[in-house]
Amino acid sequence: MQGNAPTPDGQVSDAVTGNWVDTRAPAFARPYLRLSRADRPIGTWLLLIPCWWGLSLAMLDGGDPRWQDLWIAIGCAIGAFLMRGAGCTWNDITDRDFDGRVERTRSRPIPSGQVTVKQAVAWMVLQCLLALAILLTFNRAAIALGVLSLLPVAIYPFAKRFTWWPQVFLGLAFNWGALLAWTAHSGSLGWPAIFLYAAGISWTLFYDTIYAHQDTEDDALIGVKSTARLFGTDTARWLKYFLVGTVSLMGIAVIEAALPDASFLALALGIAGPWAMGWHMAWQLRGLDIEDNAKLLQLFRANRDTGLIPLVFFCAALLA
Repeated sequence: MQGNAPTPDGQVSDAVTGNWVDTRAPAFARPYLRLSRADRPIGTWLLLIPCWWGLSLAMLDGGDPRWQDLWIAIGCAIGAFLMRGAGCTWNDITDRDFDGRVERTRSRPIPSGQVTVKQAVAWMVLQCLLALAILLTFNRAAIALGVLSLLPVAIYPFAKRFTWWPQVFLGLAFNWGALLAWTAHSGSLGWPAIFLYAAGISWTLFYDTIYAHQDTEDDALIGVKSTARLFGTDTARWLKYFLVGTVSLMGIAVIEAALPDASFLALALGIAGPWAMGWHMAWQLRGLDIEDNAKLLQLFRANRDTGLIPLVFFCAALLA
């Protein structure tokens, strides 16, 4: 789909109606906040939630919650906002030619002419530096992991050009916080964090395949690959596999973290987390219609609640 005219007042087509960026932010800042997807907060949640999973399971594993964990939780929240913004800015820089040819994305700030590429690069660097300032307050192992996270972030925008599974690369980047937050608490990686990371990747394959179905026609025209195009009408069956993988891997992570020291009640509450998450994912499957873009976007956004469900149970387990 050709064209580069922005929507009225520069709004991005798939932004939340009446969002604070379009209604309250200063006019000069709006293009940059749109680059960071501040008008579409779901991505920040999807980056943050695995951080909080990792932190809560690390506390359960060590049995030693402490005040420093409050800063880790807050720091992860601020860092998720900044790094999601930097990653999205990088994505828009690398995809600027593709975005101008896709109906859903041609209203983004770069293809619509709201910002230049040089301005976008400067904004990306600023966000990275602010995130680095937060990262440096964590321990050395977490700092090293945070720096290493830049690798999957840098690769992801190019993945759809060489593989049918770019959602795997998104999962590698978006769930890195599970490893980082675990390490920020414990000082080193552990098997529960590894299994939790794998569960997050499976979850990302679930929700981002749903999201990618909005663009399958345009993606086919411009030669962009995705799991949505790969699975086609068989998507529901594949999503069931990702549902099972998410629940199973997260269940293993909980068991690894809870045993042998946690109480039976704490273990039961922890296991209930992925179980309840699985039911929410099953609810999404029941409502799936790959031809209805409005429904696809609704289901994708529902994954904030999907991810928060196990976190509630993990926190309850800490109190048991």
